[in-house]
Amino acid sequence: MMRSLWSAATGMIAQQLNMDVISNNLANVNTVGFKKDVPDFQDLMYQTLRPAGATTAAGTNIPTSVQVGLGVRTVAVKKIFTQGNFEDTGNSLDIAIEGRGFFKVIANGEELYTRSGSFTLDSEGNIVDSMGNQLDPNFQVPQETVTISIDQNGTITALGSGGEELAGPTQIEIYDFINPAGLESTGRNLFRPTPSSGDPVAGNPGTDNLGTLAQGFLESSNVQIVEEMVGMIVAQRAYESNSKSISTTDEMLQAANNVKR
Repeated sequence: MMRSLWSAATGMIAQQLNMDVISNNLANVNTVGFKKDVPDFQDLMYQTLRPAGATTAAGTNIPTSVQVGLGVRTVAVKKIFTQGNFEDTGNSLDIAIEGRGFFKVIANGEELYTRSGSFTLDSEGNIVDSMGNQLDPNFQVPQETVTISIDQNGTITALGSGGEELAGPTQIEIYDFINPAGLESTGRNLFRPTPSSGDPVAGNPGTDNLGTLAQGFLESSNVQIVEEMVGMIVAQRAYESNSKSISTTDEMLQAANNVKR
């Protein structure tokens, strides 16, 4: 069987996954704090028909080898944690991180991390995300609060009608990882630490290379629609080229089968 048949098949499989990743990026173009994915491909093993440096009958060395590749595979789908654009919402509980860092929330007793700063209040005045996961550290807003103030260094205070402090000031910490691309995406804008990401390192916003906070803003997705559309065209053409290779190989095999006729 010709190697090209199987090599082209691996190329089609790789481009199918590439399209899956691009489609997910485009589907989340309006998701707050979403970070786009990029697939990483790697060539497969090579069949060596003649090694470089082999000695010929005349006693000379062959300068180049004869190797035939056997296709491609996907080795990773990486998160790209570049900064998204900021959207001015005017909502006092919308918080964007300018720079590195993640918020920590408690989801079903588990500590998870997010770039989405779209928060609200629950029935008890706790600051929670849209799924009801509580921001850590917990800050409870009294019912008579008129203004919630969050400065760029993460100090949050609940103020009354006369400007008096009703709760706080409390420090909101943010967290960083040595390898954010190693975080596990759990959906719902949340990430779980893994051995590859390293342990979370806590710090106050604006210190130790951590970002600062911007109250009343949300960080939008870092997906660039034009880039994804171009990537989609490239993926489609690559898929078509690989399918053409399979068709051509099939025609060659058919011609070989017809030699006896």
